[in-house]
Amino acid sequence: MMKKALGCICLSLLLTSTTFAASTRQDLQNRIDSAKTVLDQILAARDQGLPDDILSSATCVAVVPSMMKGAFIFGAQYGQGVVTCRTGHGWSAPVFIRLAGGSFGFQIGGQATDLLLIAVNEHGMQDLLRDKFKLGADASAAAGPVGRALKADTDLKMRSEFLSYSRARGVFAGVDLDGTGVSQNKEDTEMYYGAPEDFERVLHGQVAVPAGAVPFVRDVAHRFAAAKAREGK
Repeated sequence: MMKKALGCICLSLLLTSTTFAASTRQDLQNRIDSAKTVLDQILAARDQGLPDDILSSATCVAVVPSMMKGAFIFGAQYGQGVVTCRTGHGWSAPVFIRLAGGSFGFQIGGQATDLLLIAVNEHGMQDLLRDKFKLGADASAAAGPVGRALKADTDLKMRSEFLSYSRARGVFAGVDLDGTGVSQNKEDTEMYYGAPEDFERVLHGQVAVPAGAVPFVRDVAHRFAAAKAREGK
């Protein structure tokens, strides 16, 4: 109990110090650019990429570049990322999110991991419109299968709202994110757009894509459309 309490306190301090470090618009542009780079590198893998049927049916994609994991007696993880969703006329402008969670046990060390969170149905998209939710508790999530030619198990897609992946030290694999909290980062979204923006309006495609986010959104649209075309062959 003592270790768990210490972990909770230290995790809270980590999240508090990170949350109150205000982002500049350039910070946010860098985050979007990094998300594009991560997505490019992951989807460029020929055999060890995401199955085409997952990409072709995805409703939303969240990219979290360099989610930090640190540990000294307790484990803590925190990351900030961007989300875009499929609309009736392409993919939406991005919004910003936070991911945070903790794990406990005797461990010392730290690493940065790129994360990819794929909403595979409408329920997943609806979760992203909530202020916050927890994977595995409020929303079903599973480690995603890896292999471009692989067909994702139908039951896996039906019972999961999200499929999750990680990449660390060049190794890409499905990852279990149960217990990880996902919350809307309204402050960063407002900073990037220059005014408060409702997540539902943005993710439903009712807000124009800012010029700085066009390369990221176009990249998602191109790569996910390419996966659908390959799947149809």
